[in-house]
Amino acid sequence: QVQLVASGGGLVQAGGSLRLSCAAAGRTFNSYAMGWFRQVPGKEREFVAAITWSDGSTSYAESAKGRFTFSRGNTKNSVDLQMNSLKPEDTAVYYCATAQTPGSSWTVWGQGTQVTVSS
Repeated sequence: QVQLVASGGGLVQAGGSLRLSCAAAGRTFNSYAMGWFRQVPGKEREFVAAITWSDGSTSYAESAKGRFTFSRGNTKNSVDLQMNSLKPEDTAVYYCATAQTPGSSWTVWGQGTQVTVSS
């Protein structure tokens, strides 16, 4: 069974940067795309960014465009989310997820990592 392990969250001042990583662990990892989502208490989880394994194509939420960069990691089955120019409204628990085929739902989720941006 595949598990996703997210890391890299923390506390940063507004304008600062953080790099989140997500690594897949397990015998067999069949994945079409990886995504990052975030959630604050009392609100629904929202999409942040996605990347496809085949060609590295990315998509971003409007709130992330120009500030976040999603890339395939240096190690196998890992991805990185570089977050720059962070704002207090970026404060949330960030989750990575994987979709196995195009158009499928996000089927496996990581445990979440807290990002806190102070003003």
